[in-house]
Amino acid sequence: MLDAALSSYGAQVVLATSSDENHPPENIIDGKTETFWISTGMFPQEFIIRFPDNMKIFTVSIHSYNIKRLRIEKGTSDDAEKFEAVADTEFEHTESSLQANDISIRHLKPRSHCFPFFSLQVNVLNTTHLRFLILSGYDHFVSVHKVSVQS
Repeated sequence: MLDAALSSYGAQVVLATSSDENHPPENIIDGKTETFWISTGMFPQEFIIRFPDNMKIFTVSIHSYNIKRLRIEKGTSDDAEKFEAVADTEFEHTESSLQANDISIRHLKPRSHCFPFFSLQVNVLNTTHLRFLILSGYDHFVSVHKVSVQS
């Protein structure tokens, strides 16, 4: 399967809510776990990955540190203004190693008006952008080392 989230494939990080010159957001999509993007200590944090074409997404893999709760949203417009939730998950805490999580992507529909509870719907068909919302962490700072998108 193709990893659509590689910068060498044409993916771009088009928004990140924080940036450190030594650990820029572009590190998320360089394919390496040794490099990373680090947050600046407040929540929520977010970053958006844009793909060169519409993609059919099946699984997102993320290597991170100290993320507690993550929501992933898809966008299908070129301007990345409207998003729909496709995953909402809580990660286990790891003391001295990276968190490695594979997340199956589905269209999520809110149950009644009780946000943030979701019910699973159908597979994501097409997306031009994925927005990653880091809603909470196990510490003040979190890092994202690698995002892979299986399409």
